[in-house]
Amino acid sequence: MGGMGPQMKGGMHAKAGMGHGPTGGPMAAGVQHDDAFRADMGLVHDMLTNHEGIKRTVTDLPNGIRTVTESDDPKVAQTIKAHVASMEKRLYEGKVFNLFSPTLPVLFENRDKIKTVVETTGKGSVVTQTSDDPKVVAALQAHAVEVSELARDGMAAMMRARASMATTR
Repeated sequence: MGGMGPQMKGGMHAKAGMGHGPTGGPMAAGVQHDDAFRADMGLVHDMLTNHEGIKRTVTDLPNGIRTVTESDDPKVAQTIKAHVASMEKRLYEGKVFNLFSPTLPVLFENRDKIKTVVETTGKGSVVTQTSDDPKVVAALQAHAVEVSELARDGMAAMMRARASMATTR
């Protein structure tokens, strides 16, 4: 898992705002390539390439999720914290950051129904997200599974998600 292949590097930003994914295929609807997109994508890339050093646990709650995402590597831990803070801000502001997730559109469309509490630890972040809407709870729980797969499998999980989104369009 040495990093992005040439198709990823060439297409990641070259097609920004055009509705195309990193390899030129369709990207999930609602993607906004704002000024922070490149920085956020860099954080994701760093976590995908260092996924072996990430420990993640998810607890499904009756009304949401509680996730603990940490690393013993201080640099990876800082990347986790920065990513969580950025994604919390994006959700609050409605600035979609979605590459290949079928759950994120539901979460962004219903962001006003989600309560998010973030705690930082020395090694990462603890995130609790809850909602009174069962559809949103299901999306929160499904998204937690997606993120856990990314933390476990790195770039391979992202490519699987991309392929899955392409076949469902």
